[in-house]
Amino acid sequence: MFRTPVADISLALRAADGDNGGVLADVPLDAILGEAARFTGEVLAPLNRVGDREGVRLKDGAVTTAPGWKEAYRRFAEAGWTGVSAPEQYGGQGLPVMVEMAVQEMWNAGAAAFAVGPMLTVGAIEALAAHGAAEIRATYLPRLVAGRWTATMNLTEPQAGSDLGLVATRATRAEDGTYRISGQKIFITYGEHDLAENIVHLVLARLPDAPPGTAGISMFVVPKFLPDAEGTPRARNRVVAAGVENKLGLHGSPTCTMVYDQAVGFLVGEENRGLACMFTMMNLARLSVGIQGVGVAERAYQTALAYARERRQGRGFDAERGPSPIVAHPDVQMMLLRMAALVAASRSLCYACAHAIDMSRRGPANERGAWADRASLLTPVAKAFSTDAAIEVASLGIQVHGGAGYIEETGAAQHLRDARIFAIYEGTNGIQAIDLVTRKLGLRDGAAVTEFTAELRGIADALAMSNRPGIHETVAPLRAAISELEAATAFMSEAAARDRRSALYGASGYLRLFGIVGGAALLAKSAIVGGDDRAGLAAIAKGRFFAQTMLPEASSLRAAMMGAGTAVGADGAALLDMT
Repeated sequence: MFRTPVADISLALRAADGDNGGVLADVPLDAILGEAARFTGEVLAPLNRVGDREGVRLKDGAVTTAPGWKEAYRRFAEAGWTGVSAPEQYGGQGLPVMVEMAVQEMWNAGAAAFAVGPMLTVGAIEALAAHGAAEIRATYLPRLVAGRWTATMNLTEPQAGSDLGLVATRATRAEDGTYRISGQKIFITYGEHDLAENIVHLVLARLPDAPPGTAGISMFVVPKFLPDAEGTPRARNRVVAAGVENKLGLHGSPTCTMVYDQAVGFLVGEENRGLACMFTMMNLARLSVGIQGVGVAERAYQTALAYARERRQGRGFDAERGPSPIVAHPDVQMMLLRMAALVAASRSLCYACAHAIDMSRRGPANERGAWADRASLLTPVAKAFSTDAAIEVASLGIQVHGGAGYIEETGAAQHLRDARIFAIYEGTNGIQAIDLVTRKLGLRDGAAVTEFTAELRGIADALAMSNRPGIHETVAPLRAAISELEAATAFMSEAAARDRRSALYGASGYLRLFGIVGGAALLAKSAIVGGDDRAGLAAIAKGRFFAQTMLPEASSLRAAMMGAGTAVGADGAALLDMT
């Protein structure tokens, strides 16, 4: 039985919020988390296996979701979950992004294939609120916030995956001020479904006189049904789902090929400035994908732990007779503890990123720019580290199950299949690493990353002064790892400026190092602020385990990322030809 870890989430939120403005001070956090946990347990969690087994069906351009999903979405919308962080003027609750991420973690632990749909709608609300014209905001936002309509993000085309400069979907101007959109988009999550009365596609397209590359991309709202003057969906627009992908995981989520044939579209923002509009949605989506990783990893951990407590094999290390529950075996304990520690560190990283976003909007005016830089710095790390961790945790979960984990009936395999996409979409983790080393390390001439590592050292100092039992063992490993991160950052910053090839070869290793050290420190911060309840004591145990068994990887990661350029040489393609 899945148990939403409300206490662990609450502690991680409080640790991230700290004393830097207290964005959660006036939020009824316990009530919100408690209700989200109830909804997840009663409504979403039972959908997970149903969606995986039943999948979706496409017939005559219409998608039917798995049994129970339509009713669950109706209850989801009626409960107001789509509007948690949406602006109050459009019917939202206006709560901090930290709260949004907390409930999204629960949704994903319950049923990630369900959660990805509302997550995209939340991102679209963000983009339209920031860039949409007044008429677009008035028509679309109240209905998206209420969950009556859902939204998608239409970037990818057969020839244009991560390289958006290759987008070929066409937009032409119409005499009435609208646009006509023609082209094909692939891998569109919830591009067609039967959950809501309308689907709002945010589409990247190119005008006939647009400059080449990303500088010539515009963004358009293209609804499935065109609304009338009162906002009621009426005429069917010329956009259809031509196919649904047969995927490794997330079977309950329809991933569609969308065909636009002179579909009516409405410009968002300015012509040829669409990429900036889309990145407003995408940046929040990247943090949401990190949270997807946390949610699925948490469920994979709980599934493995429950199995290990029930399954009896062999004689435990201290047992007088067997068979013992396999949780009594040291090797199984090590796997489970690694799973728990990775989940907790990933959670801490994601909530720290969410806190930075909130402070960039709600903090003192003179500090908002620095907080925006902190959010930009942490976004690729939160996305990539947490999704890589989810894959590792889900894989370990199968290992804990042994042969039973390879059998679909146990459910362990689904977690790995579902998690595998998280490292790929919303910008592959390799792209996140490139973004980190080529763009984010240079923010404010390096001050953003220097301030963050200084904060990590402050956490280590606070650990050293704490009188809580079990905390001091984390101090020395953490300080040593922070030194490794500082040395790696200096190397990478110089390489990014002078030897870009070496920087790119070492980028993924550097991001992994950044995530391990940052995650360890932020997890340790939870141990400092926690009490003597289960969550507080667990934070100490997980922080100590992470520091003593995983932080030692920092030195080898630094050596590997610094040596990557030399190991590959001037031409990696030529080296591959020799292998």
